[in-house]
Amino acid sequence: MLASRTAFVFPGQGSQRLGMLDSLPEHDAFPRLLDAAEALADLDLRKIATAGPESDLADTRSAQPLLYLADWCWGDALMDAGVVPSLLAGHSLGELAALAVAGVFSVEAGLELVVERSKLMATCALTAPGTMAAVLGLQRDAIEQAVRGIDGVWVANDNSQGQVVVSGTHEGVGAATEALADAGARKVVPLNVAGAFHSPLMEPARAAFEDLIRGADFRDASIPVVQNTHPTPATSAEVIRERLVAQIAAPVRWTETMATLTAEGPVTIIEAGPGSVLTGLARKVPDATALAVESSGFEHILKEVS
Repeated sequence: MLASRTAFVFPGQGSQRLGMLDSLPEHDAFPRLLDAAEALADLDLRKIATAGPESDLADTRSAQPLLYLADWCWGDALMDAGVVPSLLAGHSLGELAALAVAGVFSVEAGLELVVERSKLMATCALTAPGTMAAVLGLQRDAIEQAVRGIDGVWVANDNSQGQVVVSGTHEGVGAATEALADAGARKVVPLNVAGAFHSPLMEPARAAFEDLIRGADFRDASIPVVQNTHPTPATSAEVIRERLVAQIAAPVRWTETMATLTAEGPVTIIEAGPGSVLTGLARKVPDATALAVESSGFEHILKEVS
């Protein structure tokens, strides 16, 4: 049985896939927004999303604007259909889609921020090369203890109990992989990413992005948003701005985000975006019923929550 309270969660980079635009709900604004994204990014995003190659789709400069627009399209369509959530949250890039759906900035202004974010992070990944790895079967405290003293590696994403991502230099993540195996990790899985996201290696990108955020027009959120760096609900434009400033180079506190979404009891969590990564994480959480709008189908979701 679905809970009466509903939350939308928006996935981030890694959820992109070929054909990701094909299942989107009809939305009058989407073609225009995609045209704008192609002009801002100077990339043929339609072709990349449809035909690849996958290496181009995985490129930060392609993946971020495509995911932002897909996430926003699903979320806005659900809202237009009368599904009004109690809370919103987004994983990494997905946070910007959540803020656009909450009306903190227009979808167009958010798109400009996302494209610049993607360029800054891509440049940073070239000048400060790094990588990420998912650690399965160890709790965060044990992971932090295992990597303590290893140069160039940090805990980046605390996704769930038993799934934590480390980020850092290639050498640091390599050394951490060995230390984590010795500490009892069930598996350490290298991630196909272009850089050491959500780590201090992204500090130059964070600092440059802060300048953009400081100059952007933020409004109070119409729906409380639970943000990555401070996973408590916020509606104040200035609080949201301050929390977003640190996000690029700070860990994603998703385990705490899920605890916030369920703090007031049972909640139906709808993943508004491509894939079902966040749905899988939510299904491990007591008091959470999770649905992925792409795989479940838009009309089915509407029937389920009506």
